[in-house]
Amino acid sequence: MTRPRFLPDNFTLTLIGVVIIASVLPASGQVAVGFGWLTNSAIALLFFLHGAKLSRESIIAGAGHWRLHLLVFGLTFVLFPLLGLALKPLMAPMIGDELYMGMLYLCALPATVQSAIAFTSLARGNIPAAICSAAASSLFGIFLTPLLVTLMLDVHGDGGSTLDAILKISVQLLFPFILGQIARRWIGAWVARNKNWLRFVDQGSILLVVYGAFSEAVTEGIWHQIPLWELAGLVVVCCILLALVIVAATVLGKAFGFNQEDRITILFCGSKKSLATGVPMAQVLFAGSTIGVLILPVMLFHQIQLMVCAVLAQRYAKRPETVAELMGQVDP
Repeated sequence: MTRPRFLPDNFTLTLIGVVIIASVLPASGQVAVGFGWLTNSAIALLFFLHGAKLSRESIIAGAGHWRLHLLVFGLTFVLFPLLGLALKPLMAPMIGDELYMGMLYLCALPATVQSAIAFTSLARGNIPAAICSAAASSLFGIFLTPLLVTLMLDVHGDGGSTLDAILKISVQLLFPFILGQIARRWIGAWVARNKNWLRFVDQGSILLVVYGAFSEAVTEGIWHQIPLWELAGLVVVCCILLALVIVAATVLGKAFGFNQEDRITILFCGSKKSLATGVPMAQVLFAGSTIGVLILPVMLFHQIQLMVCAVLAQRYAKRPETVAELMGQVDP
């Protein structure tokens, strides 16, 4: 039977199914703790396999791609905050002052790491550049986000968790990647021959992150803290903000002459905001206040960006493979 054209792809449908399951059967208590370990393990496996797949030459080239990194940083830490401030006449009446503060906080956050790289990989973008850009965004965000929050919201936080955040990023992401690089000489060819496995790990890690994030939103009861009309307005303003940044990333990527793989990386690394960084950082920056409503825009934007990026990544993935991709990335 022919698949109806109006239906999304299987991965997007699975993503929607995961959201529904999390709404009905959210992980909580010890189950949530165990699920968190499972998610972290899947992310570590993802970075280990990326480390085993990528050649050192491609990683060095990715790290040295300064024009791409500069554009991603500009989207993340300049364009987002400017849009948040410029759109106040639209946002504030629709969602109220407190949720608007949450939108400004969202605009100050660094990019995601795991899902940005997973979507870049799924869309066959410049993975080495994505790894370097997303990881650097997360690290620099530890210092830039409190500064931006201070400038936009006049809130001062405690910087005592900086070292812990850097250590967490290193242990969860960089350490498995380095282990993969070390193991590349033994398993690199096998990973290249079985690249479909890496695709399943990419998709699986995204699904795990979505379920965990949505479960947390449901168990915290955040959806009951604001009126329904403000929640609907929040969905609209999150969609508008994401659409503007996606358009800007696409236009600027073409205007500066980046190839398609680089433009994919710019899109997925420059248009996303980190829930994993945003929630714990809010507990430090807004210590002593109720942060539930302030982080609601972050949580909702996170779900929307995953849905939208899943559709975009699947569309990019359907394009024909290049000669370089067909030959693989295995060292001779």
